[in-house]
Amino acid sequence: MDYSNLYYYKSRKSEKRDERITRDLIVYGATPAGITCAIQAKKMGLTVAIAEFGRHIGGMTASGLGATDFGAKEAIGGLSREFYRRIGEYYGKDEQWTFEPKAASSVFTDWLNEYEIPVYLNQHPEKVVMQDRKIKRILMENGMVFEGSYFVDASYEGDIMARADVSYAVGRESNATYNETYNGVRFGEPHHKFEVRVDPYVVEGDPGSGLLHGVTEPEERTLDIGQGDHRIQAYNFRICLTNDTDHRIPIPKPPSYDSEKYSLLIRYIQAGVWDAMKLHIMLPNGKSDLNNHGAVSTDYIGMNHEWPDGNYETRERIFQEHVNYDLGMLYFLSHDERVPESIRNEVGGWGLPRDEFQQTGHWPPQLYIREARRMVSDYVMTDRNCLGQTKVEDSIGLASYQMDSHHCRRVVIDGRCVNEGDVEIPISPYPISYRSVRPKADECTNVLVPVCLSSSHIAYGSIRMEPVFMIIGQSVGAAVSLAFNEAAAVQDIDYQRLKEELLNAGQVLEWDSTMEDDPVKRMKETFGKK
Repeated sequence: MDYSNLYYYKSRKSEKRDERITRDLIVYGATPAGITCAIQAKKMGLTVAIAEFGRHIGGMTASGLGATDFGAKEAIGGLSREFYRRIGEYYGKDEQWTFEPKAASSVFTDWLNEYEIPVYLNQHPEKVVMQDRKIKRILMENGMVFEGSYFVDASYEGDIMARADVSYAVGRESNATYNETYNGVRFGEPHHKFEVRVDPYVVEGDPGSGLLHGVTEPEERTLDIGQGDHRIQAYNFRICLTNDTDHRIPIPKPPSYDSEKYSLLIRYIQAGVWDAMKLHIMLPNGKSDLNNHGAVSTDYIGMNHEWPDGNYETRERIFQEHVNYDLGMLYFLSHDERVPESIRNEVGGWGLPRDEFQQTGHWPPQLYIREARRMVSDYVMTDRNCLGQTKVEDSIGLASYQMDSHHCRRVVIDGRCVNEGDVEIPISPYPISYRSVRPKADECTNVLVPVCLSSSHIAYGSIRMEPVFMIIGQSVGAAVSLAFNEAAAVQDIDYQRLKEELLNAGQVLEWDSTMEDDPVKRMKETFGKK
């Protein structure tokens, strides 16, 4: 299998171009949030261009996350809901919430073409030029310049926001920071834990032999529950597989394969637990969306902490490590003779779909960046918002998925492996504040941030779902359009005018408990699908 085109970053410095793109609005990131932002702004009369770091549009929604994490469907309106209706049209239905990656790519491509919004791929920011607390232009490594009156950073990492010196946080705050309950270090949670005792050492019972791969911290480095640290929840790929023998490519060996990386997994299997592929949700046409499940699965726990603030070369290394780990896990489970034959046959019955991701060896091009930078603005969304203890009056849309953090590290306690960081707390839909998507006025007055918005780690675990990003993206597109028409700072727009615009566009800004019988009960029934 040729994986030469499967990468996060290759330098474009040698491909210098003398080209300047000038628009009313420059959107950085062809993520779902970036796309709905651009469409809404174009509908309101602005000229718009999208600059995308990679070579693919649609972010995670078009890169394997086909089993939508939606919380309460009734909380999803506007362009976000329209996306799922367009997916429905693709399949000849009214609405569809599970879909193939190529279906999402097709819908996003047609949508952008319909509104004549250009997307410039392979755009790697080198510098953000500021003047009087405004972004003037973005200089790319390849020499291209993107100049606008307003900017939206719709990337998963917040690279434009950071280069504009907007305040941000990385990692987990302590509970004390924002008077929260579920932030910081979390031991003892009931999900995705080791169900049996597993020895963490290369030679069982011998600490001097070293730790197995994937166990990142020895016993003495654990922390108390609720304390803050620099760690973020794990990344993985949402892997699209098929069991259709006519369209299945056998799972190939990854470019860099080391079977010893799965010593912990095989030790866990031999202890009697086989659940690494339990969260395997079927999509149309015999395909699936494979996500992390259990103590040892596709999440590469603790191996992504350098990503948010890492340079492009660092991220490329982490990207390849995740490719090799996830693809290698599937290869190991289907080929290694230490794996029970029944499991080898089960995993070997799946393969990569021939008609997906054909430019990247049939493997998803987008790493699942569940969390990176998070802006720190005048208002920080916290778990008190998620729990309904605090309600904002400047809603730009609803989040409705549970507070949801994957594990952040795997440690040793009392000579056994312990995962740490998972949180799954059901909630009811709640509003997201406009103040959480705009920077402080003394930092930047012409940028909005719909993805890396101002939120604590644990509140972000609820907000970070793709339908919500599309909701926020559209609202940000409306807000920046109002600011443009008034030549105003993004901090100074009239919220009542924005609210009226959003309601006219079909956004759902307030939750009526009669919309759905019991969202908390349903979330409890479906926990773990994340």
